[in-house]
Amino acid sequence: MNGDGTTPLIVIEGLRAERQDADRRFRLTVPNFQLRPGDRVAVLGPSGSGKSTFIETIACARAPAAAQAFLVNAPDGAVDVAGAWADRREPLLTRLRARAFGYVQQTGGLLEFLSVRDNIALSQRLAGRADPDWIDRLGRELGIDALFRSPPARLSGGQRQRVAIARALAHRPSVVIADEPTASLDRGIARVVMGLLCRTTAEAGAALLVATHDLALVEEFAFAPIGLTDDGSRDAPDGALQAVTLSSPSHKGAAA
Repeated sequence: MNGDGTTPLIVIEGLRAERQDADRRFRLTVPNFQLRPGDRVAVLGPSGSGKSTFIETIACARAPAAAQAFLVNAPDGAVDVAGAWADRREPLLTRLRARAFGYVQQTGGLLEFLSVRDNIALSQRLAGRADPDWIDRLGRELGIDALFRSPPARLSGGQRQRVAIARALAHRPSVVIADEPTASLDRGIARVVMGLLCRTTAEAGAALLVATHDLALVEEFAFAPIGLTDDGSRDAPDGALQAVTLSSPSHKGAAA
């Protein structure tokens, strides 16, 4: 089912993101993209196709190279993200990340000097939304409540990912963004985690954007898929430009 038609949480037009490493230059083009309350969208593609670049840019963790428009309608008001990056208004971007977004990185991004519980509570403290009972519930539903006093160093890869997911949900953000959130989880836990992400965001009227290659989960949880179209440069020589364009979804989003 489509999103509820209210004001979009994110509006993008004419965005270009670029990155370069030792053997590849990469350019991602997003002609237009909108994310509304209640939307559930999956970015599909194999490894190296640009999913993480798109996710990082949407989460304001990476500056776009250019954008005609990049707006986020945050709890505190609309933010011109493109303008904030151009003007180097880092405090504004920091507040936006803390209050509007719940972000699950591929690597988890846990702070090793904090316990599991304190890692989860960090997003609440940064957003000014303390709710210890909600942390307890997330811990139980994700099966990590027995680990609350443990440091991240004692956790498995799958446990670390579940802690990162709990942290992304703890402050009840209006947009939850997850980069391969189930990649390190076994099938049963992956379904539990994806179900929790979908249910929690649906209950809050939030939007959910995930990057994944798991088509079965995308179909089971009724995500609206969008893809990344290579212009044919994937097999170009090392150092050549790989250019990818984000396709438009068949509909604007999906909700439970």
